[in-house]
Amino acid sequence: MSENVAIDKNMKGPRSSSVGGGGTTSSSTKNNSNRPKDNKFTQQELPAWKPILTPNLVLSSFVLVGIIFIPIGLASLLASNKIVEIIDRYDLVCVPRTYSHRPTQFIQDDQTDKTCRRRYIVPKQMKSPVYIYYQLENFYQNHRRYITSRSENQLRSKSRESDVGTCDPEKNVNGEPIVPCGLVAWSLFNDSYSFSIGSKALEVNRKNIAWKSDREHKFGSDVYPKNFQTGGIIGGGKLNSSIPLSEQEDLIVWMRTAAFPTFRKLYGRIETDIQANEVIEVEIQNNYNTYGFDGKKSLILSTTSWVGGKNNFLGVAYLTLGGLCFFLTILFTLIYIFKPRRIGDPAFLSWNKNPGQYGS
Repeated sequence: MSENVAIDKNMKGPRSSSVGGGGTTSSSTKNNSNRPKDNKFTQQELPAWKPILTPNLVLSSFVLVGIIFIPIGLASLLASNKIVEIIDRYDLVCVPRTYSHRPTQFIQDDQTDKTCRRRYIVPKQMKSPVYIYYQLENFYQNHRRYITSRSENQLRSKSRESDVGTCDPEKNVNGEPIVPCGLVAWSLFNDSYSFSIGSKALEVNRKNIAWKSDREHKFGSDVYPKNFQTGGIIGGGKLNSSIPLSEQEDLIVWMRTAAFPTFRKLYGRIETDIQANEVIEVEIQNNYNTYGFDGKKSLILSTTSWVGGKNNFLGVAYLTLGGLCFFLTILFTLIYIFKPRRIGDPAFLSWNKNPGQYGS
């Protein structure tokens, strides 16, 4: 047996090998194959910027944020205040007095007249388009069992009509699949509204109220309603079986479930201007049952602006943050004037302030 010792230029030590008999064995120190490359990036030697928070830098930053945020807040509040919004809760007033203590019986009785008439005086001019929303309260569309009771595959393709495994309890009628299946579709909102001013009817445009991506990708143009609302218990609205789901936008809007128990959904648009002090007469078909779970229904007419609908929160938030920055600027300026300190003074280090606590 002979032993040779060789020096590997990629290793820091010798490499020994022994040869004997019919085979070859080697023993060596561990190869440094995981060693990072010798450059500035892998060795963390790149230039770095470490800002020093001097009083001038901090005060300038607060002033800059205040200067930016306060104008944005004022502009948001002004835009929100220009929006004209009419909100009318009608679920209680649209129940006849004879049914005032038993509204659930009224809404479930097919023989009762559900027509309800309301009048709204327009406070300021409402420039078109005037958006029509319905608002529900105490309706938990985000409940896990409710939100999962649907079949995305069935909604997209006719070939997946029988894919109802996730649609309990509304998936079959007499052994035939329901299209669209599930509780979300079954509970479709079905109140309706018609509007007029004097003897002139206001046309409501109900086209393009749903998201374009939903119409084109989530609801198939070859999928038609089948066995819908034909079971023993009727949940909400019915669908036209001759119109594909991709064109039934009231259903598409409803099936984009809300995250909170109080939500609004778009019903349509009035595309004519409505002048101040005009009286809008509304005929409501009060069909949707919110009385069984203490829910509330409201009709909303609203204009919009660049901030969207009427909402003061954004403007108030910007003004609050901008005002807080200016307040902190004044506070820190006063502290800097009356109680100055040298930057980087080691006397303020904890072990210099209380040297006895760090004795050996």
